[in-house]
Amino acid sequence: MSRTASPSALIGLFFGSLILGRVGDLIGRERVYVLNFVLIAVASALLFWAPNVDVLFILRLLIGFGLGADYAVGPTLLSEFAPRKQRGFILASLTVLWTVGYVVANVMGAYIDFGPDAWRWLLASGAIPALVVLVVRIGTPESPGWLISRGRIEEARTIVKKYLQVELDPSEFEVESNSARYRELFSRNMWKRTAFGAIFYSALVLPYFAIYTCVPTILAGLNVSDYNLQNLLLNLFLLGGGVVGLWFLQKMRRRSFTIWTFGILATSLLVLGLVSNLPALVVMIPFVIYTFVMSGGSNITQVYPPELFPTQLRASGVGLLNALSRIAAAIGTFVLPLSLDSWGIPGTMFWLGGVLLLGLVVTVMWAPETQREQLF
Repeated sequence: MSRTASPSALIGLFFGSLILGRVGDLIGRERVYVLNFVLIAVASALLFWAPNVDVLFILRLLIGFGLGADYAVGPTLLSEFAPRKQRGFILASLTVLWTVGYVVANVMGAYIDFGPDAWRWLLASGAIPALVVLVVRIGTPESPGWLISRGRIEEARTIVKKYLQVELDPSEFEVESNSARYRELFSRNMWKRTAFGAIFYSALVLPYFAIYTCVPTILAGLNVSDYNLQNLLLNLFLLGGGVVGLWFLQKMRRRSFTIWTFGILATSLLVLGLVSNLPALVVMIPFVIYTFVMSGGSNITQVYPPELFPTQLRASGVGLLNALSRIAAAIGTFVLPLSLDSWGIPGTMFWLGGVLLLGLVVTVMWAPETQREQLF
């Protein structure tokens, strides 16, 4: 059970988020939002005919690059359209839908026999949802927030009236004639938000990617013999956790939600390390709790980042946080097998729990409350 990307996809995600997030601030969200799925759909379809590993690597790199753009620009654009009261629920739904797609793909790969070319069919199947998304996105209007930031008030007024049935008052907005410089993400007024976003996001995904890369090895180390049954069980808890997390995110403040998420996740892994030598039925309890809460808690990764940054730097900031989180994911994926060999299950769970505790401390110290902020 691997909720991770290949190395080539992770590299693409890093550069796509970092580069095209910035492009989204410079030229607007809409073009990046549509064109990235042209790249994803074409590259995914070509995977079926990949003649060798080198071509496969390049195509996966391109898919990652397109997805990286979507990680940066997708939540940015949606956050600037979503009504403030429903913004958290709408943005978090992106993660839940991702979870649904992941679980479906995982079940297909584990339980359906596609014959000797199964890998080709499974990899190329991503072209189908990519094409559907592309068709749906054609005609998406530009972000009114971005238009306002560039002084294009009348265009923003027309879009808001058409899609949100709201009249804009130009006197309410401060218009910036130029995009803010990238270095302002690290300025005196903004560095703390940038640092919090990078650490909280990375602290959440590092253990997640690490654990779900090595689930078969971890379950074997925990003396769980029926992997297929446990795989299905964990997939069900991933789905359930994502859906339940939507409700909690809608009801709780951003800070409180994130603090509780880190606290429960860290406790789950620390307990898992302590009971790792007990019978499988016992050790699966903290493992299932971690899976459930991690799936629900990861919803906040689509919500907090766009709320941390001003319009002129929103896509750049979201792209930076996503890019840094991919580095954390790669570190976790690389280090965990070494950790399991050197320290076993207990030591590995303890240091992963320590990463989550770091996220908890940084959230308590630096996390702003952004729930009531208007994004345009």
